[in-house]
Amino acid sequence: MAKGFAIAAGVSTTALVIAGVLATTILAPSNRFEQCNVMAVAGGQLGGAFTLVNHKGETVTDEDVLTQPSLVYFGYTFCPDICPLDVVRNVDAIDVLADQGKDVKPVFISIDPERDTPEVLADYVFNFGEDMTALTGTPEQVKVASRAYKTFYQRQEGDPDYYLVDHSTQSYFVLPKQGIVQPFGRQIRPDRMAEQMACMMDAV
Repeated sequence: MAKGFAIAAGVSTTALVIAGVLATTILAPSNRFEQCNVMAVAGGQLGGAFTLVNHKGETVTDEDVLTQPSLVYFGYTFCPDICPLDVVRNVDAIDVLADQGKDVKPVFISIDPERDTPEVLADYVFNFGEDMTALTGTPEQVKVASRAYKTFYQRQEGDPDYYLVDHSTQSYFVLPKQGIVQPFGRQIRPDRMAEQMACMMDAV
C-alpha cells in the first residue's frame, strides 16, 4: 500500500495531459486479449530498449528491469499532484492484483534527470513502496526511453530550481517477451485497471 508523501507547496499544477499522444500509434485488438476488453498495441509499436540508472545507482537495461509484468509510468518527483495521484492509482491497482496472487512491478521513469538523481528517486520509492523501481539517466538516455514509449515531456521556462515539466500521463502495462504494451489513461479506476491487467496475464 502506498505510504504518505509530501507535495511541493505553493506550486500550481501545470503538468500537461496529452490525451492525443497515442493518436499516431497504430492500435489493433489482439485475438489473444480479445476477451480482456483492451486495445493491445499491434506489433510492439510501443516500448523498446533503454539503458538507465536505477534508484540504487545501478546501470540497468530494459531487459534487467522488465523481467515480469510491469506497469511503467513517466513522470518526475517535483510534479505537484498529477504524478503522485497517478502513481498512487497504479500502486493501488497493483495491490489489488497482489491480493489475487498476481505480481506486477511498478516502474517510474523520471523525465527530469537534472534533479532526479538516484538518491532523490530512492526517497521517492520509499514513499510508494519498496517494490517500485525508479529510473533516471542522462538527458539522452531518458530521451531514448521516452521515444520508445512515444511519451511527451518539455521543461517549462522559469526558476532553474523550481521549474515544472509538461508531460504526457499514460501508464504502460508491459508483458515481457510478449511484444505487448497496453496503455492506460488517467481516467481508468484502479479496480478496472487491475481487472484488465489480470485478464491479460491470464491470457498468456
